[in-house]
Amino acid sequence: MINNEESKKLLKQFHKVSDRHILAAETDMSSSDIQKVLTLSDKIRKSGNELICLMRKNYSQLIRTKKYRKLLELYGSAEDKKHRKNFAVQLNEMQKRYKVTWDYCRTSMIPIGKKYGIGAIFALTKAEDIWRGIEKCLYGNGKTIHFSKYGELPCIRAKQINRGIPMMIEDNKLKFKLNGNVFGIQVKDKFQTDEVNAILNYLNEPEMTDNKAIQILADEAYCISTYKPCYVTLVPKMIRGKYRVYLHLTLEGKAKPKYDRFGDLRHKFGKGIIGADIGTQTVAYTSQTEVGLKNLSERGNSIQKSERMERLYYRAMDRSRRATNPQNYNTNGTVKEGHKTWKYSNHYKRIKNRHSELCRINAINRQLAINEDANHLRSLGDVFITEPKNASKLMKRAKETIFNSKGKLNRKKRFGKSIKNRCPSGFQTSIEKKFRVSGGAYIEVPNHYRASQYDHTADAYIKKKLSDRMYKLADGTWVQRDWYSSFLLYCYDDQTKNIDKKKCVSEFNNYYEKEKTFIEWIKVNKIKVLNSGIKIA
Repeated sequence: MINNEESKKLLKQFHKVSDRHILAAETDMSSSDIQKVLTLSDKIRKSGNELICLMRKNYSQLIRTKKYRKLLELYGSAEDKKHRKNFAVQLNEMQKRYKVTWDYCRTSMIPIGKKYGIGAIFALTKAEDIWRGIEKCLYGNGKTIHFSKYGELPCIRAKQINRGIPMMIEDNKLKFKLNGNVFGIQVKDKFQTDEVNAILNYLNEPEMTDNKAIQILADEAYCISTYKPCYVTLVPKMIRGKYRVYLHLTLEGKAKPKYDRFGDLRHKFGKGIIGADIGTQTVAYTSQTEVGLKNLSERGNSIQKSERMERLYYRAMDRSRRATNPQNYNTNGTVKEGHKTWKYSNHYKRIKNRHSELCRINAINRQLAINEDANHLRSLGDVFITEPKNASKLMKRAKETIFNSKGKLNRKKRFGKSIKNRCPSGFQTSIEKKFRVSGGAYIEVPNHYRASQYDHTADAYIKKKLSDRMYKLADGTWVQRDWYSSFLLYCYDDQTKNIDKKKCVSEFNNYYEKEKTFIEWIKVNKIKVLNSGIKIA
């Protein structure tokens, strides 16, 4: 029998290890209430910028000191644990001396929050967000924290369910309260209905559900989905020229399964191995039942037209901005240094609104396409094998200045635009989350694997040019390079952490026939696969 103290400890442990998911739904606020939310959001933005200004100043003073930079270098190179611990203590002391600590960030936000008249819980949550950015600079790969621009509306988050935006039940419906205004959510589909019913079931018997959860955790070391509400976030958005407010309710446990109109599961989980080569614009995959090669983040045939429209709108904005502010530009077209005053015409504002709306639509379509592709790959197998993420490295400009054979300077630009439009890193992160949450396995091969360079017919690593999309193997067989890399990833040996050469030889012919059939299907349907080397008549 578990006593009260043990049950409290187990319940804390359960809250730490259990899953989380978010229920997103539009609120039923009136236009006047929406304006109040926008006003509060702008106050949070201003207070956050004031705290960022203070923390940036302290952080820049800290990072400028030679002693701190030397300690960071010694900490990174130290192999002995005692030495590393000693350096860590000295780094922490310097952070306290220069007031780059969570305690200083939190206490500094208190008078700022009172100055702008925002609730203490909202101020604390904003301080947590800013400190997370400082931590990324201190311990991660961050360089600086950025201000929120005028017009950006940060979300309104209360990290405690009973403060800021408390939740209640009225007429068997979920209701929320913000500064005296009561509002609900619009439940539009079966998934949202199932989620709301699960929340209501928990709120009717919270103690019984918690006791059941900690009992199963103690006996079977397994977490059940309780659907306990954790905290509420309000997200204001501008959609088609009109402000709308969405509510994100963070819940404990895994999301409810989704069903189609016939009552069948929308997303089915497969069994088997999937090898995938994720490029900057495409993904090639090989599974036991299917091979494929497709553009990333593409949902329909209009995405390329939308991307082009984004560029055209941006260029039109630049022309208008230059025409109305000639005093801010040099004769060679570059922007002058120093403080400048900008004026924007009504024509510029109209184009900017169109550009913002198009960017929003494209971003949603990219996310939907990523989700669809992730669900499809999960239906093909439960073990996903790919190479480590490298999108952030590919975005960087080349450092070396190189001249080509004609004596002209080679462009230093790399894959920034492709990565922005196709989101390969976001796709890979979504895949990783999808497989791990659904009970599958996500494996990233080591750097020495080099799937793009191996030739199983010659049993050797042969370096290839990036422009060689169709590659001739040593035995004379022509293969599409991205698909061949996915096949080699499919032949991954988990024991040796290397390529299973016997599996390559035994199964290549079968999958090669599937690849040829798939490429013919692409040509017949005249599908343009970017950077694939597949020519369409």
